[in-house]
Amino acid sequence: MKIDVRQAHHPEAVRAFGTEALRRAFLVEDLFEAGRIRLTYSHVERFVIGGAVPLMAPLALGSDKATIGSPHFLDRRELGVFNIGGPGAITADGETFPLGHRDAAYVAMGTKEVAFSSDDAASPARFYLLSTPAHARHETKVVKAADAKQMPLGDEATANKRTIFQMIHPDVVTSCQLVMGMTQLAEGSIWNTMPCHVHDRRSEVYLYFDLAADARVIHLMGEPDETRHIVVADGQAVISPPWSIHSGCGTRAYTFIWGMGGDNIDYTDMDMVPMAELR
Repeated sequence: MKIDVRQAHHPEAVRAFGTEALRRAFLVEDLFEAGRIRLTYSHVERFVIGGAVPLMAPLALGSDKATIGSPHFLDRRELGVFNIGGPGAITADGETFPLGHRDAAYVAMGTKEVAFSSDDAASPARFYLLSTPAHARHETKVVKAADAKQMPLGDEATANKRTIFQMIHPDVVTSCQLVMGMTQLAEGSIWNTMPCHVHDRRSEVYLYFDLAADARVIHLMGEPDETRHIVVADGQAVISPPWSIHSGCGTRAYTFIWGMGGDNIDYTDMDMVPMAELR
């Protein structure tokens, strides 16, 4: 298990970042490696962002004293897991929870042993992990994509027809601060989260997937009057600090998993940015 560490950055400093500095600070490129767990620890909300791709043998989620600071990964954390690969399962303290393609699971604080497995090593599961600090233990629960709270939004005229699947969300699963879901764009639609917003009380992570090898998403970030962009490929994630917009435009339709942590779990807590203020 490998853990990378990312520091938080002041928006005034980010104004001077070039392409490589932006990517080093905010883009998580190598999440999914066959037969390994890869983790990135961000000092933005103390997110841990990860990927696990088990093959023949299960992969156990360990801890790390220098970053996690406790004997077990979930001693003081909660965990959201989405499977964007083949069928697999999570084992939490001896109980097994199967996860199909696009299914999610919430794993409770205090869980001692967590492991990930694939049903078929030739078509392995690809588990996307997002963890935040927690203060209470809630129920470990699987949320099938079909059981998510669905919100259709947008239209073809603005190229943003999409469906939001709220999965780790107060209407579906009880959590401390972690809120997660998935947004799927309809064929021919390419824009997400435009008009855009910020939310000073929370931060967010986007994982983009369902992209062909030669397709990309141009992720827009930065202060509303000092925007920047990051070119994102399939299976890559962007850390979005609270002062930044988070929007994107793809070369084709795509899907992304959004995850939030911060002062509250109110999905609608956002400050809209008028289009005239964008620069």
